[in-house]
Amino acid sequence: MRVISSATESRKMKTLTKLICSIAFIFTAHAALACDYPSKATLANGSTATKEEMIDSQKNVKTYVAAMEAYLECIVAEEKVTRAAIDDLQPEVEQQREEMLNKKYNAAVEEMEIVAAQFNAEVQAYKGREDD
Repeated sequence: MRVISSATESRKMKTLTKLICSIAFIFTAHAALACDYPSKATLANGSTATKEEMIDSQKNVKTYVAAMEAYLECIVAEEKVTRAAIDDLQPEVEQQREEMLNKKYNAAVEEMEIVAAQFNAEVQAYKGREDD
């Protein structure tokens, strides 16, 4: 009976060791890939802004979009690394992780679209003021 117990204990130890290594790897990978969510672009008020302020706003938007694109690439890469580190990833867990990634990704894309629309509205306000 002791032989069976030792075999069972050995499997438990191997499983525990794998689990600890996986968790350590996930935290290490997460720290290495820490994806920082960019700050929104600062936009000038098109109703009162100077041409230079509008040009600065345009530069801010371009910088913001580039940072958001880098963020999107980062979260996808981070998720790939995390999934690769998980032994025996269950289908339902993988589905949940995919849904969470999609929500984060889509929220970031939606925010970029909102910033673009806000910038375009400020440009229209600026141009409308020039016509007066």
